[in-house]
Amino acid sequence: MSLAHGRPYLAIPGPSVMPEAVLRAMHRAAPNIYEGALPEMVAGLMPDLRYVAQTEGEVAIYIANGHGAWEAALANTVASGETVLVPATGRFGHGWADMAHGLGIESQIIDHDRGAPIDPERVRVALAADKGQKIKAVLAVHVDTSTSVRSDIAALRAVLDELGHPALLMADCIASLGCDRFEMDAWGADIMVTGSQKGLMVPPGLAFVFFNDRAAQARAGMPRVSWYWDWAPRANPDGFYQYFGGTAPTHHLYGLRVALDMIREEGIEAIWARHEVLARAIWTAVEHWGQGGPLRLTVADPAHRSHAVTALRIGAPYGEQLRQWSDGQAGVTLGIGLGMSEPEDPHGTGFFRFGHMGHVNAHMILGLVGTVEAGLDALGIPHTTGGVTKAAQIIAEATRDQD
Repeated sequence: MSLAHGRPYLAIPGPSVMPEAVLRAMHRAAPNIYEGALPEMVAGLMPDLRYVAQTEGEVAIYIANGHGAWEAALANTVASGETVLVPATGRFGHGWADMAHGLGIESQIIDHDRGAPIDPERVRVALAADKGQKIKAVLAVHVDTSTSVRSDIAALRAVLDELGHPALLMADCIASLGCDRFEMDAWGADIMVTGSQKGLMVPPGLAFVFFNDRAAQARAGMPRVSWYWDWAPRANPDGFYQYFGGTAPTHHLYGLRVALDMIREEGIEAIWARHEVLARAIWTAVEHWGQGGPLRLTVADPAHRSHAVTALRIGAPYGEQLRQWSDGQAGVTLGIGLGMSEPEDPHGTGFFRFGHMGHVNAHMILGLVGTVEAGLDALGIPHTTGGVTKAAQIIAEATRDQD
């Protein structure tokens, strides 16, 4: 017997749960891509995208995933043979460095321990040693989806400003935008990249690159930028097709329009607060379970944990067993332990992740926590029972005396 029949819940850190309103908006016939309602709608997306990013800068849209956003950011600002600094806190920092390498760019990597955020002092040392100011950009992942660690982007800007170093500050907000607080202009990021499939609540397929005047000046000084990746015509198109370097991703755009309307209606501050409360509910449950067993949060300090994704270690073979039970017996899909292997667990089967980003609310998180506790009990995995009650208390306290 399985109790999984019914609506499944994809609790992985992206693609995230898509609102029904987004799905309904996408369920339509193909539109005219040359004139009429679609081109008129797209121009209106830009102010709302800037609102989510908290920027007055420009935004370019690509038909791509986050890796495409990485390449676009680099292709417009760093030439082959130049150097970037990459303080890596997990798999995705290293992935961005690999992307740079493929473009002929040298990467200086500052490798951090698993679960540790970017250390601004280590970045300071590396930049201070760059006497010739050869480093053209600092590539910082705001939230690394593999480790769930969140880093301080504003602190990196403070280091750059203190040293007077001209390197651009690039922020990867693929996992965090619309979930964790991020303020592009106030924090001093020159470039920010993200994707459609997480906090923006739209299927995978759209990538976004936000950039300010400093980044635009760097683009102007490039010897060449490939036609497709050039952000200049995308941000300021003369014709509709230039927004996308060709045919528009029509149905993604309809979904995005509705998703941005939902974000505006709730308000970005309220969205950040909702994610913070729901994340704390999860952490509280995990910490309670862990008192009587092997389950641990990857990031020890709550100040450095993402509000969008939580990485956990439970040890092999428990991680894989719990994921299989949750999916097969309860209809809840947990994320794999991406890039989190250990010598005694080379395939990372002792790790897993919760995605709690975008279109999630209290009953979904309590259902997720309840499912995991049932799985721990059903599989005989050591833990202290009562994590669901602890999570419910967090939600109750956060909503007490509110209308």
